[in-house]
Amino acid sequence: MKVILANDGLAKEGIALLEKAGFEVNLTHVAQEQLANFINENKINGLLVRSATKVNKEIIDACPPLKLIGRGGVGMDNIDVKHAESKGIHIINTPEASSESVAELVFAHLFGAVRFLPDSNRNMPLEGESHFKSLKKSYAGGLELRGKTLGIVGFGRIGQATAKMALALGMKVIYTDHHVNKANLEVSFFDGQSVSFSLEAQDLKSVLKQSDFVSLHVPAQEDYVIGKKELEMMKPGSGIINTSRGGILDEVALVEALDNDHLAFAGLDVYESEPHPEIQILMNPKISLTPHIGASTIEAQQRIGMELAQQVIKLLN
Repeated sequence: MKVILANDGLAKEGIALLEKAGFEVNLTHVAQEQLANFINENKINGLLVRSATKVNKEIIDACPPLKLIGRGGVGMDNIDVKHAESKGIHIINTPEASSESVAELVFAHLFGAVRFLPDSNRNMPLEGESHFKSLKKSYAGGLELRGKTLGIVGFGRIGQATAKMALALGMKVIYTDHHVNKANLEVSFFDGQSVSFSLEAQDLKSVLKQSDFVSLHVPAQEDYVIGKKELEMMKPGSGIINTSRGGILDEVALVEALDNDHLAFAGLDVYESEPHPEIQILMNPKISLTPHIGASTIEAQQRIGMELAQQVIKLLN
């Protein structure tokens, strides 16, 4: 019997599918430093992870039983993909499963930020009873998203899912991407109707200068995609959302841009020093914060579990 270790968890639908196909699924969460020993002692054939577990060259070299490594999600930066493939190990991921969930989180941050919800939710419990009228005045200058321009940096599956939601809200969408020059998007509605949109890529500078809000959807990089220079290109009073990877947005420059009121707000789901975000980020009243939960919806986890299971069965049976 082939054994699969789902070290960062797996939806019950995926577990059921694997067990029906004759696999044993181990749900033990093994600490990073004990992972290689556990894989060898339990003759693990397939390792399924999310973002928490790192599968580096040392683990790959130390684990002869390992035939497959799977990532529940899009980014593969926690897996040494090239080295694993050089050893004949199958590498799989689920690039489409979480797109809608991440896109919805972008708008959770956007809707909250343009109506000051993060700060309001901090202050209402403390001062709502005694200073209701002054709080009402403080938070009375909100914005509507309809009619505003959303700039998307990175136009893969998640960037495009975000664009569709923006278009459905009546926003203008512009984007930049080195690989996607043109895109045809179909926005579907509940009754079977749909509306099609054709978009063309622009350069980063143009997107930053025109956008009321910017949303980042690029993989992990060697250096910042958005640093001090890029933040200064953005419209005064605009906002930026990062649900992709920590380290693509310069957080020191971000705090500076917020403190000098060049930017109105930021929304962050990922952080440079994750899992220990900097206190200057956590305490900033202009930043909407979530703890890397972009793909963490029930629906996305079900899709991820099923997609991983189907690929494991195809490759290892």
